[in-house]
Amino acid sequence: MPLALLALAIGAFGIGTTEFVIMGLLPEVAADFQVSIPTAGFLVTGYALGVVLGAPLMTLLGTRVTRKRMLMLLMGLFIVGNLVSALAPVFGVMLVGRVVASLAHGAFFGIGSVVAADLVAPQKKAGAIAMMFTGLTVANVVGVPLGTYIGQSAGWRTTFLVVAFLGVIGLLGVARLVPEQPRPGGVRIRHELAAFRNVQVLLAMAMTVLGFGGVFAAITYITPMMTGTAGYAPSSVTWLLVLFGLGMVGGNLIGGRFADRRLMPMLYVSLGSLALVLGLFTVTAHNKAAAAVTITLIGALGFATVPPLQKRVLDQAAGAPTLASAVNIGAFNLGNALAAWLGGLVIAAGLGYTAPNWVGAALAASALVLAVVSGLLERRTSAGAGRIVAGSSPEPVAVTARH
Repeated sequence: MPLALLALAIGAFGIGTTEFVIMGLLPEVAADFQVSIPTAGFLVTGYALGVVLGAPLMTLLGTRVTRKRMLMLLMGLFIVGNLVSALAPVFGVMLVGRVVASLAHGAFFGIGSVVAADLVAPQKKAGAIAMMFTGLTVANVVGVPLGTYIGQSAGWRTTFLVVAFLGVIGLLGVARLVPEQPRPGGVRIRHELAAFRNVQVLLAMAMTVLGFGGVFAAITYITPMMTGTAGYAPSSVTWLLVLFGLGMVGGNLIGGRFADRRLMPMLYVSLGSLALVLGLFTVTAHNKAAAAVTITLIGALGFATVPPLQKRVLDQAAGAPTLASAVNIGAFNLGNALAAWLGGLVIAAGLGYTAPNWVGAALAASALVLAVVSGLLERRTSAGAGRIVAGSSPEPVAVTARH
């Protein structure tokens, strides 16, 4: 794999850290700004919405520059957003900083996926995408726990200064290691938007929303579930999330390897297994050891879908993949927000802290149904094209009458 993928992975590590570390620092931020925990929670919601809106916006703005230059500009935006958050005098300014940082998220992963895929041979594209996303998964194993520890011991502002420094390293890595590629000729906004008329692209994005949403339906409420149902102490949640992160790392690499061989079967297996494991979590959540194993499996199976889904979008949006790739990253965050909302509804209805697992299982099963539909449509299209070729008539031969 090219060394340039390391630079993309470092940028992904910083972005993944800033996205998730705020969840462990909400009490400290709320206390510092003298706001309630629910109010501080807007720092999470605002970031997610910024990703959804920023992914297409920043990608379209970047159609007139090379992909390398756009990646550098996005890392610069990421650095500025985290510095604003670290130095914010009031809560509103910090919220602005979070939104500014989030604008770089979707476009970086979207454009980065295209760049990573272009750096390798066609049969290694999903593996290259997985290597970049390894930075995001490792962030959940190392960056988030370490950032939480730094924030709790040295102050939350220090955490965001460290994250900004990670952005500087990522920026320098992109500048030094990512090769300069000429801007694709003939790329127009209308050309990029045309990809969304492809039913297969829309199906892949719907699978992204539902499939990864299933993961977050359970993980969003992992703390009350593990402390109130499994019997873990609150201090144990950190290492449980590390297990989740380790599962993500493994699942991401496995998903990338097998997606390059048989993409759709990989999606069938990962989504079906994810739906089954999330359903079982309603039972295993009552046992400490079983819950720990299940959390690891959810991370692995959930992220095993990421490289194949991202590659699926790239394949189906061939010719104009950049915007579709970035929007698909926004779809992950849309799924996170949707799943967290639905999980909160079932808890508020009095169904218990394990009820979001059923929501997650239903979402993952729905994604599996869409995957099967997508596969059947693809087979039908291929079969139809084959019949046309096999049944085509030879060109008519002109006959000249002789007198």
